[in-house]
Amino acid sequence: MDVLQKFKETQKAGWAHFAPLQTFTTIPAARLVEHAGVRGGMGVLDVGCGTGVVSVTAARMGARVTGLDLTPELLEVARTNGRIAAVDVEWREGDVEQLPFEANTFDAVLSQFGHMFAPRPDVAASEMLRVLKPGGTIAFSTWPPEMFMGRMFAVVAQFLPAPPPGIAPPPLWGDPHVIRERLGSAVRDIVFARACLEAPALSVEHYRDTTERTGGPVVKLVELLSAGDPAKLAIFRDSYDALTRQYFDRNIVRQDYLMTRATKN
Repeated sequence: MDVLQKFKETQKAGWAHFAPLQTFTTIPAARLVEHAGVRGGMGVLDVGCGTGVVSVTAARMGARVTGLDLTPELLEVARTNGRIAAVDVEWREGDVEQLPFEANTFDAVLSQFGHMFAPRPDVAASEMLRVLKPGGTIAFSTWPPEMFMGRMFAVVAQFLPAPPPGIAPPPLWGDPHVIRERLGSAVRDIVFARACLEAPALSVEHYRDTTERTGGPVVKLVELLSAGDPAKLAIFRDSYDALTRQYFDRNIVRQDYLMTRATKN
């Protein structure tokens, strides 16, 4: 297995525990679908669909939706969510860096905190635009590097082994200047909007406990340090709590995010 594939397998294993966090991401899903202008009859691809909160929301509006994710455990939850909502969504296991669709297939390509974790952002952007029809909409939600979640990933990265060369930090997808550069001349009419996810937590420690059991990179980090360096794990936890405390008030952890929308030329 090459280095890049091993990196993706580690990601897949970490995100397998994400499902409980759909409680947090359900409301932002509706905001993204609205921001993207999804309407009945549109063909929509939801990249990194996870438990399907964006896919199900778009399908309830009458869109023809395909949800794609790297992690089979999350797709099982997505299928259940689709059945409960009585909507018809095509669920596919797949990689944003190698989308299994023909060019110019979809009217809209969406991603909520998903495609940003692809190790090669130029490849992910190229693939999302390839399968989008000319005049179609690309829209996504991402974590800005200067806000809580972006800073959190930076803290986690300090305690993990360095990623393979060429892999960009996910929160760069939350920087409008980087987004413009990555989408380049393939799109026009870029629109940005900011919103806030309010994650309920009984305490800073409760929030960290939840993240250690569900949050992709944090899950893998805790596994690694628990086995090999408990003292370093304690330092990580102190650092994580200190950051969270800056955004914690009235049993809410404030998680500001960025929504982007553009039209393919």
